Order: sequence, then structure tokens, then C-alpha cells
Amino acid sequence: MNQLSERLNRLSPSATLAMSQKSSELKAQGIDIINLSVGEPDFNTPDHIKEAAKKAVDDNYSRYSPVTGYPVLRQAIVDKLKRENGLDYTPAQIVCSNGAKQSVCNTIMALINAGDEVIIPAPYWVSYPQMVLLAEGTPVVVEAGIEQDFKITPAQLEAAITPRTRMLILCSPSNPTGAVYSQDELEGLAEVLRRHERVIVVSDEIYEHINYVGAHASIASCEGMKERTVVVNGVSKAYAMTGWRIGFIAAPEWIAKATSKLQGQYTSGPCSVSQIAAAAAFSGDQTCVEEMRKAFERRKDLIVRLAKEIPGFEVNEPHGAFYLFPKCSYYFGKTDGTRVISNSTDFAMFLLEVAHVATVGGDAFGSPDCFRMSYATSDENIVEALRRIREAVALLK
Repeated sequence: MNQLSERLNRLSPSATLAMSQKSSELKAQGIDIINLSVGEPDFNTPDHIKEAAKKAVDDNYSRYSPVTGYPVLRQAIVDKLKRENGLDYTPAQIVCSNGAKQSVCNTIMALINAGDEVIIPAPYWVSYPQMVLLAEGTPVVVEAGIEQDFKITPAQLEAAITPRTRMLILCSPSNPTGAVYSQDELEGLAEVLRRHERVIVVSDEIYEHINYVGAHASIASCEGMKERTVVVNGVSKAYAMTGWRIGFIAAPEWIAKATSKLQGQYTSGPCSVSQIAAAAAFSGDQTCVEEMRKAFERRKDLIVRLAKEIPGFEVNEPHGAFYLFPKCSYYFGKTDGTRVISNSTDFAMFLLEVAHVATVGGDAFGSPDCFRMSYATSDENIVEALRRIREAVALLK
């Protein structure tokens, strides 16, 4: 009687959300947990954005919006893409959704047929392969380890492409690694892609403004790529607006129309008030973005320094986002006398139960030798969390 669809049964639960829930449960029991598992800024939404939302309520933005979003928001996005990225779009090429997560899923569901292959560099965000499976596509994982700064090479991309390849998903700056592709690196991938015209690129750029290497680079700016790239972005990370749920795609119009058709049948347009707030975020003073970026960079320097002091960790320098992704396989096979660490999920659970620090095992990101720590928290929490981790791993023999 309680039979679920095969479509749902193909999916795995979100490991990041599961660890966050486990952390919350322990906190509710009175245990002092430092949560480094959450992928959201710890800052409040800037005041001028909140004021725009309050005015939107008073102005009665309480009805359905167009499926693709209000014209004022889509124009603000067009202006942002031109001003910050040098990319020319029209409002008809913009579709606003309930967060960048829906924007990615819309695109996959609109373009992938059963059996189509989607290249996903690993480490990857946990939901990418699950979305491909939902669309009955085939995830093709290409591993890029810490020794290559977690970025795939043109040779790896070329080797992964087959006649069934339909899509490449790129995330730069990356969740979970903080890796950032340079313009030259993107040009190298674009050179390969120009030889395979059927392949569409989904470029997830939600961490665009949290980077520590200067100007952001988008593969859509490479010659011949804008016409086959779906740029995904939003307001959640740069403006500390995770709960407002506004993301968007900028895409060739035929893809924009397809995702609008899909979205119109299951969610329609995103929250009206959130859209007005997002328009204010994109078009208003950007000082707040740089202030938050500087804070994240300071925290990045702190957590990298402290992690490098922990024996057995292999640590690279992240260049964006707010994650550190150390290699922890040194501890596999070791025990504290009551449990054996067999993989990174075991390691993350050990840190939660013994050090009372919530992290996420790398298995969920397609990189089982590593684990993810978010440094979107206070300097004090980072220092205390890394102290606890150092003491806990000393118990493993």
C-alpha cells in the first residue's frame, strides 16, 4: 500500500541537511555543538533590502507574479549581468525561481532525456547527481582531487564526452571545495566544448561574490559559449538571503521559455515580496557585499592556518565560497577504542559525537577522502571548533 515511485526511490537524502538536523537534535538535548555543516552566511540580510521588502508589503505585493518574475527584478538582473559580468541579456532570457537550487533543477528537467549523460566534476554539490537521476539521466562523475585543486582539466573533459553527453555542470566558486576556475582555465574547457556543440553548460555561480582572487570569471564570457550556457545565480550567498528563496537563470531564450513552461506547472513565480527585496539587492548599494566578503576571507585565512596545524590533514587554499575541504584519509582504519573510522562519513560522525563539531563527510560530495567544514561562523567558533577537532583526532590510533 505504501509504495513510493521509482523516481523517488532513486534519490538519496541530502547529507548536508541530514547532518544539520542531527546537529540541531543534539543541541536540543543541551549538548554544545559547533555547527560547521551549514552552507549559509551567518550575517543578517542588509537593512536596505529588508526595508524594500517592508515597503513591498505596504504596497500590496501580495498577489501572484508572472511565472518568470516581476519585470523590475528581471531588469535588475539584466543590469547586474551587464555591469558586473559584461554579459548582454534581455529580460526574456531571465527566469526567476525559488532559489538557485530550483533554477538548476528546472534546467536539468527541461533539457535531459532518459539516458542522456551529464558530466559532473567531483567534488560536487550533493544535489547535482540526484537532480540528474530525477530526470532519468546518467551522472558521469569526473574526479578532480586535491592535487589539482579540485578542478577538472580540458583533457579530462574531452575524455568524458560521448555521443550521449548532453550537459556539463560547473560550479565556480565551488561548493564544497572553494575552488575557483580562472578565465584561462575556463577558456581551456570552452575550447573542448566548442568541438561538441550538443553539450549545454550549467554554470552555477551562486558564490560569485565570495571569492578571494579578484574578478569573477564566467564560462558564458568565453567565445561561442553564451549561446549554450545557462548561468545560475541568486541572492542567497552574496546578500545573506538564503531564506528569501530567489534564484535565477540567464539563458538562451529557448531554454528560458522551456524552464518557464515547466515552472508554470508546479511552482509558478517565486514569492512576490522576496522578488522586490532581490531587485533592491541587485540594484542598490553593494558595500554590504564587500564587507561580508572581507569577513569570509579573514575567516578563511584563520581556518586554513588552524587546519594545517592538525596532524594528518592535507589542506589546500580555497579561493572562494566559505568552505574548507581537507583530506582526512590518514585517519581511515584508525580507532579511538570504541569505533573504527572507515570513511569520511564515519569521520564526520566521530567529530560530531566526540568533538561536538558538525561537519559533512566527503562521500556525499563524491570525494570520500575529504570532509567539508563551513567557516560561515564567528572567528571564536572557528578557533574553538578546530581546537576540539585537534583534541579528538589525537584519540585515534
